[in-house]
Amino acid sequence: MSFLQSLVERASRLNKRIVFPEGDDPRVQTAAERLAREKVARPILIGSSGASMAGVEFIDPASSEKRRAYAALFHERRKAKGATQHEAQQIVLRPLYFACLMLANGDADGLVGGASNTTAETVRAAIYCIGVRPDFRLVSGFMVLIHPDTRFGSQGVMVVADPAVVPDPNSSQLADIAIAAAENGARFLSDPPRVAMLSFSTKGSAKHPMADKVIEAVRIIRARKPDLLVDGELQADAAIVPSVGQSKAPGSPVAGRANVLIFPDLNAANIGYKLAERMGGVQSLGPFLQGMLKPANDLSRGCSADDIFYTAAITALQAGGEA
Repeated sequence: MSFLQSLVERASRLNKRIVFPEGDDPRVQTAAERLAREKVARPILIGSSGASMAGVEFIDPASSEKRRAYAALFHERRKAKGATQHEAQQIVLRPLYFACLMLANGDADGLVGGASNTTAETVRAAIYCIGVRPDFRLVSGFMVLIHPDTRFGSQGVMVVADPAVVPDPNSSQLADIAIAAAENGARFLSDPPRVAMLSFSTKGSAKHPMADKVIEAVRIIRARKPDLLVDGELQADAAIVPSVGQSKAPGSPVAGRANVLIFPDLNAANIGYKLAERMGGVQSLGPFLQGMLKPANDLSRGCSADDIFYTAAITALQAGGEA
């Protein structure tokens, strides 16, 4: 069974409710119809099209009986920031905010947006309505990479972060990103997460503040999560190639066997995964959001119906439960 097939099969056992704020988008409707047909999730589409699909629920915010309750929830969460009751009543009519409030209120288990909204719009709505986990303090991104060579990562699968959200994390933020990515790795990988904190230096081979930032992040992670397998700073080859790892970082529990790769900043992560995708034959899924109180994920506006389908499956797994 392929990795993608296993994702779908596991998601189907959870029976999660996934809400889509862009329910009028034909790609979203195609993905939702497939999710319902294959019983991977229970899709809820927000919009006004009123299309009829077996197993797919459509909700128009303007006529929803939950509109006032969601407006009250938004006002309660944002009044300290100056939001008025009138503004709350207006913003709940926007499908993106309605969907986020639906998730915040427990009327859905996960959210998949971004088919027509920008990443900034989607993340902002999620933070305002759903909130950030207090143990992380920030929202970041991760991707799942699938390599044709099963010697890498966990049978060819790796989690990488952060290629999408935090431009230049400090050591504490880098630790948050790594711990969140390890949690997601535990959900999606066939082996326990082994986290490599990447740098241009391996174990002091170079001295520079950029390497020091990674070293300090490792110290923070070990203090917060002493049972997590993490090591750094490691160069990329030392992280994923056994012979190089043994040579450059002998005795490391991670070097040469990493399946979660944490890049030092967004520049490196974004460039790295795109090179792997375009030159290394790697298939990428995501980016997905992490650090939210409840799972909400952002699509690329150029996404396909297949992208939406698999993002929904991963969102269902993020929502938790045994699978």
